[in-house]
Amino acid sequence: MSRTLAEFNQLTDAEQFFVFFDLPYNSNIVNVNRLHVLQKFSQLIKQLDVTGLTEAETLNQYRLALQQAYTLFFTSNSLEQKLFKVFNEKPQNLVLLTDIGSD
Repeated sequence: MSRTLAEFNQLTDAEQFFVFFDLPYNSNIVNVNRLHVLQKFSQLIKQLDVTGLTEAETLNQYRLALQQAYTLFFTSNSLEQKLFKVFNEKPQNLVLLTDIGSD
């Protein structure tokens, strides 16, 4: 079955992407890392240069990007990947024990 970019652009759930690209996935991994897989997938797509590619070739590149994003979470976790801004910000209202002097 031929897929289109228009169909791709209508997808919203992680599972829909896997079904669309006919990729097998472990629902436990997707449930735990859903947002992280999708965020990494988004980052990988933005790095692609699909200029001059056909729609089918572009979708194949997207499929490979989803597979790469998903596979990353077999050997890593969300804390190691730090894909979201919140993981990279230092708390403003935190005092470390090393900052407290003893008298």
